[in-house]
Amino acid sequence: MSSGRERQRAIYIGGLSGQKPAVPVAPDRLREAARQRMPEQAFAYVAGGAGQETTIDANRQALERWRIVPRMLRDVSQRDTSVELFGHRLAAPFLLAPIGVLDMAHRQADRAVARAAAAEDIPMIFSSQASVPMEETAAQMGGSPRWFQLYWSTADDVVLSFVQRAEACGCSAIVLTLDTTLLGWRIRDLDLSYLPFLRGRGIAQYTSDPAFMAHLEQNLADSETTGARRNLNTVAAFVEMATHYPDSLLNGMRSGKALRAVQQFIATYSRPSLTWDDLAFLRENTALPILLKGILHPDDARQAVDHGMDGVIVSNHGGRQVDGAIGTLDALPDVVEAVDGRVPVLMDSGIRGGADVFKALALGASAVLLGRPFVYGLALAGEAGVRGVIANLKADFDLTMGLAGCTTPAEIGPDNVRCITQ
Repeated sequence: MSSGRERQRAIYIGGLSGQKPAVPVAPDRLREAARQRMPEQAFAYVAGGAGQETTIDANRQALERWRIVPRMLRDVSQRDTSVELFGHRLAAPFLLAPIGVLDMAHRQADRAVARAAAAEDIPMIFSSQASVPMEETAAQMGGSPRWFQLYWSTADDVVLSFVQRAEACGCSAIVLTLDTTLLGWRIRDLDLSYLPFLRGRGIAQYTSDPAFMAHLEQNLADSETTGARRNLNTVAAFVEMATHYPDSLLNGMRSGKALRAVQQFIATYSRPSLTWDDLAFLRENTALPILLKGILHPDDARQAVDHGMDGVIVSNHGGRQVDGAIGTLDALPDVVEAVDGRVPVLMDSGIRGGADVFKALALGASAVLLGRPFVYGLALAGEAGVRGVIANLKADFDLTMGLAGCTTPAEIGPDNVRCITQ
């Protein structure tokens, strides 16, 4: 059960003694507060999108085109925001999206997010590009639900090792991200000439993985990092690499393993040659539900089901990969129709408030993924900041659902929204 009224009341009563929420409630103010707190490179990496960032705009524009049509004189005094997904009852119809390099926002990184998710009974999807190994993150969560997001690397033994580790640390689903076989043209990062992975950040899943580390003992091909001009900036970058390598700073520098780990990551990270036929390898090697993330075309959704996948996530990676792509809420109805109830459909990209969650559910999503806002909360107040963002979204959705005349997510349907053409 969830009560938005309780969250409201707590905030207003706190105001009587001068207390304010740990993080701003308004999404725009939350983002701006985080921008002022985070280093320039960190904020650019989190907030930025591909090209002119029109896909980020498209996500919000799509959500704005659909409007809620509230119904009156319905008893909404008792509400239940929970949903069932893959046999688990979730407190609310959303999960925390997989976001990498969380140490750029806060030194506790994935640990703080995991504790917040567990405390708020919201599943966290561990990122392949995490700052903390999945086992350490899982240890923060007790028995709370968690999934694992997989990037398919060029080494199948690393893919298999990641999946086996995810199973061992209690992940209950695998989210295979399809839209990042190449890195998008991210102009904010390019203008700053900054990519965190080249500095050893966001590769903790790899440097803690036995299959990946075995490759370090093999001969490594030269990578782009070896072409960097040697100066004080280069030395600082090498120190940063060693700082994030799982060994002492001195040993990481002396042995050269920190640099070699970065080089091996660059050679391993993603596989542009991935095709539908490769999914059989993953399906044969795990009994966990597999969801394909990055689906925008209905034919791809049909292919996913035909290839034995257990769910799809309508996503454009928060606008980070393809500039000018379709907004996810615009893509959702066709994907839902193509799947025809055979597997759950989730959605991400652009979710900022309870109304957004409501609209996605009305158009057929089983749940949504929340991304950037929880990172902004992390940057502002660590675990408490993430909890604040989650609690606000839960409360906002609960009140929106009730005010629209619904008492459970199951009651939300196409009749509750209208598309307003512009």
